[in-house]
Amino acid sequence: MRKALRWLLALTVFIGTLSTAAGAATAAEPEPTDIKDRLLSIPGMSLVQEKPYPGYRYFVLNFTQPIDHRHPDRGTFQQRITVLHRDTARPTVFYTSGYNVSTTPSRREPTQIVDGNQVSLEYRFFAPSRPDPADWSKLDIWQAASDQHRVYEALKPVYSANWLATGGSKGGMTATYYERFYPRDMDGVVAYVAPDDVVNDEDSAYDRFFERVGTKECRDRLNAVQREALVRREPLEKKYAAYAVEKGYTFTTIGSLDKAYEAVVLDYVWGFWQYSLLKDCDTVPANAAAATDEEIWNSVDTISGFSAYTDQGLETFTPYYYQAGTQLGAPTIHFPHIDKRLIRYGYQPPRNFVPRSIPMRFRPQAMRDVDTWVRHHAHHMLFVYGQNDPWGSERFRPGAGARDSYVFTAPGMNHGANVAGLVADQKSLATARILDWAGLPPSTVSQAKPLARYDAKLDARNAEREPAPRP
Repeated sequence: MRKALRWLLALTVFIGTLSTAAGAATAAEPEPTDIKDRLLSIPGMSLVQEKPYPGYRYFVLNFTQPIDHRHPDRGTFQQRITVLHRDTARPTVFYTSGYNVSTTPSRREPTQIVDGNQVSLEYRFFAPSRPDPADWSKLDIWQAASDQHRVYEALKPVYSANWLATGGSKGGMTATYYERFYPRDMDGVVAYVAPDDVVNDEDSAYDRFFERVGTKECRDRLNAVQREALVRREPLEKKYAAYAVEKGYTFTTIGSLDKAYEAVVLDYVWGFWQYSLLKDCDTVPANAAAATDEEIWNSVDTISGFSAYTDQGLETFTPYYYQAGTQLGAPTIHFPHIDKRLIRYGYQPPRNFVPRSIPMRFRPQAMRDVDTWVRHHAHHMLFVYGQNDPWGSERFRPGAGARDSYVFTAPGMNHGANVAGLVADQKSLATARILDWAGLPPSTVSQAKPLARYDAKLDARNAEREPAPRP
């Protein structure tokens, strides 16, 4: 009898075990196969919208990030990212502009070269990727690099092939900082026109640049218009005041219309070389003294933008100016062609462009640390600069400790310099290195050509336009 009971009990337990296993098998969901489902299965990832584009899937997403990566339990915010999906077997390019992210499908140059996927990240504190309330002390280069690191860790299981980081201007700086703090994440870095302001108070390299850039004829034209705009300050400021009333612009942050006017005018020469080419000198008034007020106004407005230093123009870029005044540094240049009596404020510091309610303290060690790391530890890094771009005056320079890293300059190019604009041998070398870092076969690398055809709508080739002098 006892044996029968033991047998019956054992049979019951066995049947129960089978039932539990069967139930678990039934409850287990199969791995999603559609890329949207795979992305949305990532904890913290949510869909904003999907937009169609031929040959791709394009998603605008939100990803939950800690406000403070050192203390992830102290609140979160939603950071916007986009994914241009090609194929999970292809390499992935991780792009950031260092500012807002565009929600229009686009493809950066390395993405075209490797024919890959592209993940684009909005920089923290640029709306809408801003914590509420905003603790501005949590806006620094390490926190931003840690944002990228978490996005990479979340997406790497989906996109398991090689990853490259890229960005232009502040985005190139961002890609470099990311590599400095998380050097094991990326297989390569392509940083375009990235400034490296190691010593914030020493900016003579910029002055030397403006003494020799382009041709003397072009420099003279630009300098004359800039000077004339200050000579005619009174009538042009009246025009500016009427313009501000018409547009609803105010000047609380910078302090006055007069300060804003001078800041716009002093940006004029810088802005020209940042976004224009030598051939564009033909659009600059040839005889500034004989030009009408309207011609001077239009030239300055076209290049510098009279909305730039209004409260409304500054608001979008508050995170940039905050970083420039706390870690990144900002250039200070001189104007030997202008009578000192015409200049009241000079190149104003970032503090003047950030609301006084936001505290700022400059930390000079941040850029020194990154510069030292690049000189001694850069690995698989490519820096591309434009010959006529002011921001290239202070640039990254990998040193003796760097490996498989390069700095190239595109002749005649501005802040939109790219690999395509390099001289032939450098272009081939740069393209080959990008393909190799992306993990593509040697036969592909040896051809040193972009794998995807140029798409006029998808491929970005021009400088990302922000009012100068913002990188």
